[in-house]
Amino acid sequence: MSAEPAELSELSELSELPNPSISGAAPFRGFAGELRDALSARGVLLVVGGLVLQLAFILSYIGAFHAPSPHRIPLAVVAPAQVAAGTVDRLSALDGEPLAPRTAADEAAGRALIHDRTVDAVLLVNPQGTEDRLLVASAGGPAVPTAVTQIIEQADAAQNRTVTTEDILPPAAGDGRGLSSFYLAIGWIVGGYLAAAILGVASGARPANVHRTVVRLGVLAVYAVVSGLGGALIAGPVLGALDGHFAQLWAIGALTVFAAAAATVALQVLLGIVGIGVTILVFVVLGNPSAGGAFPSTLLPPFWRAIGDYIPTGAGTTAVRNTVYFSGNALAGPLWVLAAYAVAGTAVAVLASARHRGGQAVETTEPAGVADRADAVSGQSVER
Repeated sequence: MSAEPAELSELSELSELPNPSISGAAPFRGFAGELRDALSARGVLLVVGGLVLQLAFILSYIGAFHAPSPHRIPLAVVAPAQVAAGTVDRLSALDGEPLAPRTAADEAAGRALIHDRTVDAVLLVNPQGTEDRLLVASAGGPAVPTAVTQIIEQADAAQNRTVTTEDILPPAAGDGRGLSSFYLAIGWIVGGYLAAAILGVASGARPANVHRTVVRLGVLAVYAVVSGLGGALIAGPVLGALDGHFAQLWAIGALTVFAAAAATVALQVLLGIVGIGVTILVFVVLGNPSAGGAFPSTLLPPFWRAIGDYIPTGAGTTAVRNTVYFSGNALAGPLWVLAAYAVAGTAVAVLASARHRGGQAVETTEPAGVADRADAVSGQSVER
């Protein structure tokens, strides 16, 4: 007999009916219902956070760059003692304090002050005539030499004097306007926080235990070495923009990338996915305009001038620039900043992971589907 039992026949008929949950054709629940399903409260908060970050980006860049104004640019004056003292007093009294003048014994001493990054320019006053010389180093960024030249020209004109500018340390031929250091540092910073953010999105912002946090940091350390190597190769042998310091740039690059990555991991462990937004706020929104790339700190408003040296973007830019053009002078400060971010980021990530282990970051033995639904409900990003 080919007749099927009644129960099997009924099951067969039911299986042929359309199942919205399987076919994906969910019934329309009205605009309000669809809106509630499409936008969770957490999603709305993240979008609002993105809007705030976007507006902060606009405010930071325009605020920093819309009206650059010189403020206490370090300048050395070389002249006989009485003339030098009078010149220093006259330049110190300029409206707005655009210069911070001091004296230097002779031209050689003035040049040494430029090379060790103590001053940005040297004014050589000619006591027997009316033609002075101004020594600048545009390798440190073209904006400051331009500003100092304009200030000295105006000040000398008021004394019926003239000035001739001499660039004693211009950028390399492949470095354009001396901005390659800035762009290289930005590339390293972006690579560091982006790699850490990708690992957080792919595997959970908060690793399940301390061991996985250490593994993630180890992976990022390897990435930092490779990334530093790649940036040094591109800036040096490939493009010829920053030649002659390959090993040093590789080391600075590895430290810069890991500083950004470790700080990003720490913020993710502390704040979850919001930590990525905080990272972008610090490194991009605040770090880029204050880094001394397009405009050095002496031309920026007070807020950006104050923070630039203490963010890895600015520290990386200064470290590269001082290594390539200024014989490694004034290098300790930026290296200490980068090291502090790397060490503090690592320590905070590990300690915060240990603290979360007993609560949010506990591994679960639930089936994957159940755990995924639990994570979706709680809104926590935890690695399993």
